Amino acid sequence: MAWYNPFTWFSGSGNTRREGTQTSAPYSYSSEPAATVNFDTAMAVSAFWASARLLTETVAAMPIKSYRVGSDGSKQEDPNYPLWRLINFQPNRYQTRNEFLESIMLNLVTDGNAFTRVVKTGGRITSLLPLMSAQMQVFVTNSGAIEYIYRNFDNTVTTYTEDDIWHIKLFGNGVVGMSPLAYARNALGVSIAAEERVGTLAKNGGKPSGVLMVDKVLTPQQREAIRENMKEIASGDSDSLKILEADMKFQQIALSPQDMELLASRRYSLEDIARFMGVPSVLINDTAGSTVWGSGVEQIINGFYKLNLKPYLERIEASWKRWLMAPTDRTKRIMEFDFDSLLRADPKARAETNSIKINSAQATPNETRNAEGLPDAEGGDQIFINGALVPAQMANSNNNQGGNNENDQT
Repeated sequence: MAWYNPFTWFSGSGNTRREGTQTSAPYSYSSEPAATVNFDTAMAVSAFWASARLLTETVAAMPIKSYRVGSDGSKQEDPNYPLWRLINFQPNRYQTRNEFLESIMLNLVTDGNAFTRVVKTGGRITSLLPLMSAQMQVFVTNSGAIEYIYRNFDNTVTTYTEDDIWHIKLFGNGVVGMSPLAYARNALGVSIAAEERVGTLAKNGGKPSGVLMVDKVLTPQQREAIRENMKEIASGDSDSLKILEADMKFQQIALSPQDMELLASRRYSLEDIARFMGVPSVLINDTAGSTVWGSGVEQIINGFYKLNLKPYLERIEASWKRWLMAPTDRTKRIMEFDFDSLLRADPKARAETNSIKINSAQATPNETRNAEGLPDAEGGDQIFINGALVPAQMANSNNNQGGNNENDQT
């Protein structure tokens, strides 16, 4: 969540663009949340943690390919491109490639914005350092320029220009993305409150709160003595038998877990949070839909990759091209995630596919071997095609020639 100043009152939320401070959170809610919601409390909710982790780690683990584009539009893999080498080997002094991408994705899937400081030496990018979105404020000047105001840990402020920051954003007003964490505040609040209630019940041995009724007026000293002696009826972890004397009666006033339908509420919260995060609930261990853990799970995963994950990948790839690549490289170079690695088939299916590619001259034997991590084979760089396949016109021509020969003989 971004920090605010008075200018925020007159500026736009995630879906409104005006001059001034931009924010990824809505300006109003229909109601107050059932519990305090911020990044830390949200990440303590298992469904939110699992959804953020699934999106973050899946993207971070995906290979990135670098290609040189030929004049005929063909692509040739080129691992010597400086930007690709920077991201894959040492994006900054602190992080590995996976850690770097995880930082970007975690900020993106929770805040809707990922900010990275771009350090250049002699016009060349030499370091990419992620900045926490919670400490960043985006400001649009009266000239239309964008300024990034970053609050450091020592409470000082650093202002960056558009050239200093690589900014990836979800859908929003075009300047900032809308925050899933902020817009899911009420759903997260319900989940947090339910978890707190379950924790309280567990701590108190499942005992509900209530009132102790006595048929006479008590002095303050008597009230305090009875309260002290009988408080473990409704709280505490003692399982010893309690005795009510002098016609005292205990009346429960708190709803039981069954009355509150805590289990149903927690289950709905899981689905609701997964919906906000764009993750099928079955992929974050929602066992209530256990029937899908069969033939249907493959379709669910494929749908998740194509409809939920691929937009993130293409958003990052487009951002590379727009903000990190030199204009002269944008038509000559391609950097993209190896999306096929996610959809990699089983060995039997891959063998059948490779065989079809070789027999139909779509790939050489060595190309398919390399894709499987195998070394080149002698003579494997040639294009082969099944000899039984001939053009239809040639087949018709041969038939006609055969018929003429028979006529000639007669």
